[in-house]
Amino acid sequence: MNQHPDEPFVGGETETPGEAQRPGAPTLAEDLLLLLFQPGAGTIAGENTLFYTLAGAVLADLALGDHVRTDTGWGGTTRVEAIENRPPSDDILRSTWDYVSQKPRGVQTVLAAIGPTLRSPLLDRLIKRGDIRRGTRKALGLFNTTVLEDGGSGRRGRLLEDVRDVLVEGAEPQPRVAALAALLSGSGTLPQFHHEIPWTSPVITRAKELEQGNWGAGAAAEAVARTVTATIVNNVIIAATVLPRN
Repeated sequence: MNQHPDEPFVGGETETPGEAQRPGAPTLAEDLLLLLFQPGAGTIAGENTLFYTLAGAVLADLALGDHVRTDTGWGGTTRVEAIENRPPSDDILRSTWDYVSQKPRGVQTVLAAIGPTLRSPLLDRLIKRGDIRRGTRKALGLFNTTVLEDGGSGRRGRLLEDVRDVLVEGAEPQPRVAALAALLSGSGTLPQFHHEIPWTSPVITRAKELEQGNWGAGAAAEAVARTVTATIVNNVIIAATVLPRN
């Protein structure tokens, strides 16, 4: 099931850190990485399968923006293809769009190809925004070590509250919030948020509904995006839970 890209993927942003401009609106993958950041510990939840999850967020973002679609390939596999003349403006999203615009590719192939390049540039963006900052601490009382700390912007708290409203309070989600909640659930990291989002049967049920694209009546206009996103999330689940064991 584990597929490998038949051409190398060249991803990430092309500017050097000194040349890079302040990023525009946050991508879905940035929001997901910010949610996965654990301020108290200074760690990122789900590091072992993080690149699958971030790659899924990139594809979901492209689907929500009507830049890609999925279809069924040989043997019933799910492929992702670029929608012609619909490139995104964001550099990270554009590099993935360029990759799949060469030809339709299996979702698992795309996840494996783009995922490993994502963590560093996405984290750099969050630091530029002030959502996360790099600090230093003493290791063993002797050596300075770099750690991640809350940047004080408050954006992580707002994102978490949006997800909580959907999963706990039953609020009808905006598409991006639905995708975030579905990706958190699909990646297996949702139980780590139990202090803010109680890990109860109703929450589990609602999260699984979001994974399957059941976003609520108000999401009818995003029917195609819901279907594509659900397909991507389920491929993330396969990648994050099945492939590492093989």
